[in-house]
Amino acid sequence: MESPLVKRLLWSGLVAGVGALATMASQRVAGVIWTRMFGEEPPE
Repeated sequence: MESPLVKRLLWSGLVAGVGALATMASQRVAGVIWTRMFGEEPPE
């Protein structure tokens, strides 16, 4: 794992994975807030 290319690919994969998890988490939190504010499911 000394190759700079391998390290760059691993870093890119890690950033993409963390970004995807953050997006999913923020959508869930926003959905909970919306439901509590308006008493209905958020729009699609």
